[in-house]
Amino acid sequence: MIKFLVLPISLLLASIGWWKPVDSTAHLKNAVVCHPLADDMVNFANDPAFQALHPIPVAIQWDAKGSMISYPTSDGKTASAYLIKAKKSSTKWLFVYQEWWGLNDQIKQEADRLYADLGEKVNVIAIDMYDGKVTNDPKMAGQYMQGTDPARLETIVKGAYSYAGSKAQVANIGWCFGGSWSLRSALIGNKQNIGSVIYYGMPVKDVELLKTLNSDVLGLFATEQYISKEIIEQFAADMKAAGKSLDYKIFDAVHGFANPSNPKHDPAKTQEANAMALTYLKKKFGV
Repeated sequence: MIKFLVLPISLLLASIGWWKPVDSTAHLKNAVVCHPLADDMVNFANDPAFQALHPIPVAIQWDAKGSMISYPTSDGKTASAYLIKAKKSSTKWLFVYQEWWGLNDQIKQEADRLYADLGEKVNVIAIDMYDGKVTNDPKMAGQYMQGTDPARLETIVKGAYSYAGSKAQVANIGWCFGGSWSLRSALIGNKQNIGSVIYYGMPVKDVELLKTLNSDVLGLFATEQYISKEIIEQFAADMKAAGKSLDYKIFDAVHGFANPSNPKHDPAKTQEANAMALTYLKKKFGV
């Protein structure tokens, strides 16, 4: 009997203005509900040949400019991130997305680099997509990536948008797993999104989703069999079909070439790719 009484009472209270459900993420109500890991990258995460593209990272040392913070998420949990605030109050935000290793020191160092390159005028936040899990073991990294819950990942990103605020202008950047998430974050951000940089990440293949993008995209890819030339060219065709702009380059380099902690790091190609990314981001942020 109680089950039959609850609904009419709530409807009655709503009708007379005494009760109204609270939407803590109202500014994201038009955000795309996508299934971000429903792509080939998660399927070949445990392929030994793909794992071989990710040698054990070299340890790095650097002086951190930012600090770890936490923020609430709509599932009743909290998420964490590495944040460097702009020198002066700003609504400009750069969301940085990790490789499949987790939010490690190398990604935090990249966040610091981007913060400096953008003249300390942009808030830079590197988002922890694994809820604290980090590894330098390729097999474990594959397991972490495959073990992620798409709903939780999307909740983490939406929480970051809420933390930045409804007036935030957000550009996104990421590598590998994070390259995919740079684009997915752009979709989730809807009108708050102003740009996306993908370093060798799996593109979204749904043209209808791509039609909802609020920006163009810069793709910086590698020569490889997994995120192949064919996949990238199809992505370019899909973006065109969606009425969106994609500028991209396929570098004659291995997957992960732009990661300084990668033993197969290519400094020259990294410098070129990073310069392209920085030019793009400076234009988006107007700095």
